Amino acid sequence: MFKGILLNKNDDGTTRAELTQIDEANLPADGDVTIAVEYSTINYKDGLAITGKSPVVRKWPMVPGIDGAGEVIASTHASWKVGDQVVLNGWGVGEAHMGCLAERAKLKGDWLIPLPKGMSTRTAMSIGTAGYTAMLCSMALAEQGVKPTDGEILVTGASGGVGSVAIAILAARGYKVIASTGKLAEADYLKSLGAVDVMDRAELSAPGKAMQKERWAGVVDSVGSHTLVNAVAQCRYGATVAACGLAQGMDFPATVAPFILRGVKLIGVDSVMVPIERRIAAWSNLALEIKPETLDKITHEITLAQALEWAPKILAGAVKGRLVVNVRA
Repeated sequence: MFKGILLNKNDDGTTRAELTQIDEANLPADGDVTIAVEYSTINYKDGLAITGKSPVVRKWPMVPGIDGAGEVIASTHASWKVGDQVVLNGWGVGEAHMGCLAERAKLKGDWLIPLPKGMSTRTAMSIGTAGYTAMLCSMALAEQGVKPTDGEILVTGASGGVGSVAIAILAARGYKVIASTGKLAEADYLKSLGAVDVMDRAELSAPGKAMQKERWAGVVDSVGSHTLVNAVAQCRYGATVAACGLAQGMDFPATVAPFILRGVKLIGVDSVMVPIERRIAAWSNLALEIKPETLDKITHEITLAQALEWAPKILAGAVKGRLVVNVRA
C-alpha cells in the first residue's frame, strides 16, 4: 500500500478526489517500470482532473499527476534498472494512465528520460511540464530564426508556470522580453525573472483588428483566444508565434491577414507526445540554462494533502510560478 491522490467518478458525474492508501496491485498492468515518486507538480491539466472542471480523465479510478521524478524500484524494461533516476512528462499519464501524485507510479519505460546530470528530482519538478514547455517554445523561436536583435518578444500568461520560465529562458538568451499579465502587482517578480517591461493583459484580451501596429518579433503564448489573435495581429514581418496553451480559451477568432501579408508563422507547441530525442534536448537545455536562484523565485512547495486545496487555485489563476508537490511529505 502507498499514499496517493485517487480520483473517482460519482453517480452524478462529478469527480471525487481524496488522499488515500492505494494498493500497488491496482497500478496499471501495462507499465514496465515502477518508480518511487519523490516530487510531482500541479499543472493546469492536473487542476482540471482533480476538480472535474473539464473531462480530461478518461479512465476511472485515476491517480492524477502528469509530471513525476523519482527512482526506479522495479523494471522489466531494457533501458532502466533499479536505482536509476528518471523524469516523466505527459504521454497521457494522469488522464488515461495512473499518474504521479502518489508515492508509486508504474509507467512505460519508453516514456521516461534520465534525470539530467547534476539536477535533483525537486529541481526537475520545479521545472516540470510548464518549464519544459517553455523551453520547447524558446527552441521553436530560435529554430525559426528569431534573434535577440530582431526586437521585442511577448510572453503572455507571464506569471504562470510556462510564462515565468519562458521569461527567464529568453531573457538569459539576450531577448528583450515584455510580460503580459492580469496581475500587475507581480511586476517586480516578472522583472526579477528578466522582463524589461510588463503590460496589462487587458490590452490583448478583447476582440481587436485583424491587422495592428507591428511590434513583436516573437511571441510565447499560453493563453489562446483573443489574446493570441491580437498578439499575431501585432507581429512584425516574418515574426514567429509559439502557441502552447488555452488559459483564455481554445478558440482562435482570427483572419489569415497576418500570415499572408506579413509572413507571420504560428507554431504549435505540444508537450505530451514529443519524441524522446527532443525531450532530452529540451531537458539538457534546461539543465544548462535555468539557474537554481531563478527556480527558487518561482517555486512554492506543497504536500500531497495540500495539492487538493491548490488545484482550484491554479484554475482560478491564483498561482504564481510553479507548484512542486513533495510526495513523501
